[in-house]
Amino acid sequence: MKLSNTNNEKKRPNIVYIIFDDTGFSDFGCYGSEIKTPNINRLAENGIRYNQFNVTPLCSPTRASLLTGRNAHSVGLGFISEADLGPDYPHTRGRITPEATTVAEILKENGFSTFAVGKWHLSPPRESSAAGPFHNWPLGRGFERFYGFLPGATDQYSPDLVYDNHRIDPPRSPDYHLTEDLIDHAIEFVTDHVSVNPERSFFMNLAFGAQHEPHQVAKEYIEKYKGVYDKGWDNIRRERYEKQKELGIIPADAELAPLNPGVKEWDRLTENEKRLFTRFQETYAGFMTHTDEHIGRFLNYLESIGELENTFIVLLADNGANHQGRFNGSTRSMPYFNKIEEQSVEEMLEQLDEIGGPNVEANYPVGWAQVGNTPFKYYKGNTHHGGIRVPLIMHWPMGIKDRNGIRTQYHHAIDVTPTVLDILDIEPPEVYKGVPQIPIQGTSMAATFENQQTEDRDTQHYLMMGHRGIYHKGWKAVTLHETGKPFEEDIWELYHVEQDFTESNNLANQYPEKLQELQSLWWKEAEKYGSLPLVDMGVNSLTKGKTKETFTFYPGMNHLPPAATPNVINRSFSIKVPVVRENVSQEGVLVAHGYHGSGYTFYIQDNHLVFEYNYVGTIYRIQSQETIPGGKNLLSFEFIKTEDYQGIGALYINNKKVGEGPIPKTMPGRVSREGLDVGKDGRAPVSPNYSDNEGFSFTGKIEKVTVELKD
Repeated sequence: MKLSNTNNEKKRPNIVYIIFDDTGFSDFGCYGSEIKTPNINRLAENGIRYNQFNVTPLCSPTRASLLTGRNAHSVGLGFISEADLGPDYPHTRGRITPEATTVAEILKENGFSTFAVGKWHLSPPRESSAAGPFHNWPLGRGFERFYGFLPGATDQYSPDLVYDNHRIDPPRSPDYHLTEDLIDHAIEFVTDHVSVNPERSFFMNLAFGAQHEPHQVAKEYIEKYKGVYDKGWDNIRRERYEKQKELGIIPADAELAPLNPGVKEWDRLTENEKRLFTRFQETYAGFMTHTDEHIGRFLNYLESIGELENTFIVLLADNGANHQGRFNGSTRSMPYFNKIEEQSVEEMLEQLDEIGGPNVEANYPVGWAQVGNTPFKYYKGNTHHGGIRVPLIMHWPMGIKDRNGIRTQYHHAIDVTPTVLDILDIEPPEVYKGVPQIPIQGTSMAATFENQQTEDRDTQHYLMMGHRGIYHKGWKAVTLHETGKPFEEDIWELYHVEQDFTESNNLANQYPEKLQELQSLWWKEAEKYGSLPLVDMGVNSLTKGKTKETFTFYPGMNHLPPAATPNVINRSFSIKVPVVRENVSQEGVLVAHGYHGSGYTFYIQDNHLVFEYNYVGTIYRIQSQETIPGGKNLLSFEFIKTEDYQGIGALYINNKKVGEGPIPKTMPGRVSREGLDVGKDGRAPVSPNYSDNEGFSFTGKIEKVTVELKD
């Protein structure tokens, strides 16, 4: 179906994708939530909502599917971009293959200006340093401008920012927040465009860090929800479920799925647990309301310049709500990714008033994550509806005449870009820059704009970390996979989702032939779309960094992302830094890897040499017994591994040992979610001992920093 813009034939519609991260099906007000999202609701009231729209269970694969119109495994992103399994596993290479053009590449070739703002997460981390290569960065995949961050998550107050093809330091304004900054640049890009080329249309991929952890927002937004969640997650979940039925966003006969394993009834929690868990959800809600407020700022800007009516806006989430806060929630991200023990409620209560602020990486407990996924079960990462069923709003006043409509057709992220190409009457290229292209695998949703009874997507298979699922003509087979367990031992469930909206009634025993039919179909679809061979891997099964043994870094080097840093995990290593100081008052950071959540830092303070190892907030500090002479000196640190993930650290001035101490715990999986800086600690500081010094830049001269890995 081709839709022409009859009201404005001279200009094709602008296209805007607005992508939320880790956001449940029920989290927007127009999908049943008590969270205040008036601007998202405004889009729904003047557009259409879908209640059977699906994505992959993780962020990178969904974004690859969204931008290419193809299944994620088909284009090389079956898992997150941090995982590259090599040429034997073309479905997991950590980037979009050149055989799959992005919608940005196609639209740019057809006269559109193209902008990406916010999260990318579609290039291998080993390529994300300032040295490139850049062919998998946004500007290498069809976008003409980019402002945002390359990895899967970043701090909202001290983000790892990239502007076009170069890194920049985050602004240090005391009231800085990433979401506001992203909208500022989205408006700036559009302003530059319409001021010079108003006759051309634009495409913008606007991808927020919200609602991915860390949940960070100013206290005034948290205070908006004071008392709202005191009634607990059981009551809030039931209220959302009833509101969804009232709105018509779920069928009137849909059942509310039971509590997920490991989620306690609210009344069984202790008073301390309730107090802490309530604050986590207040922060999450405030974070979303803050994001909605700035979406409103962008919409109002488009309206003020006369572009809103003719802008096709697609607003969605990349996967379901996030379970990584585990039972208690968390104030630090790295314990989950390092398989470190869960934080205690008592420990986190000491930080209660800091939750939402720059020194806390808040993530809510799984009980609230299931509320986000109301009325479904399970979470992000799973192939049940809780992981893959997300809100989708389409808004285009000049092309969608229905207002506040609800569409029930079954669709997938791979169908969005074909919809855009359809309404623009653009054919995807068969060959792009000399490379034959994988055919588009999605189908247009444009017919749903006018006719609620159009045909659904009849088949879609799912695979994530061994979890599998297959939808076919109103039925779904799905399994949870346990890492390390043979795939043939996975227990499959069967649901007639045409009648059982929430996957509540497992019919596997009642209809074994239907289950076998769908299992066989899953294998056929998996082979057809490049999802084989199966790989038994979890979110922690990522590459651990470069293999070389010696690294030399020079002052002035841009912030180095974690994957490009020396892999000091569970091994001995040394750091050597020749410096020149004109006087003994010159001080600052020599090299720092990490942030307040984990990492290490090597610095001079009060004329003493200091090394600190930050083990998820616990600081192991070694300070020189002697002061450092003025002039030229060789300053060194050496870590000697004594047992797994522990050892002895020693400080040297001109090869003379001047300090020593134990480091009883080091990170077992990843040093940090933040990278390495030379001559400063340029983002959230590793050490609380210089946290007020805005990077604590070294005031002397560094010749170079040499890191040597041993063992």
